[in-house]
Amino acid sequence: MEQFYEAIENKIKQAGYNEFVNGEEIYNEICDEIEEKENGSYIFMSKKDDDTFFEYKIDIMDEEFNLSYIIINTKDKKYKVDFDN
Repeated sequence: MEQFYEAIENKIKQAGYNEFVNGEEIYNEICDEIEEKENGSYIFMSKKDDDTFFEYKIDIMDEEFNLSYIIINTKDKKYKVDFDN
């Protein structure tokens, strides 16, 4: 799992977002949000601080999920992190 967390962190850095992110925290937050949800596509938002929130696009399937993208919204800029490419 550690490699998965690092992959999330690296993709976010590659998108140009240089603030600290924790891949394990993001993964756990997603798991909490999708618990008991039906199969389908969902968008979740998570406020990180007064000026920053993350928007997650997640596809839920029977035994797994796919994190399609994260959009990191700051007061100055938006960073799109595409996990499908």
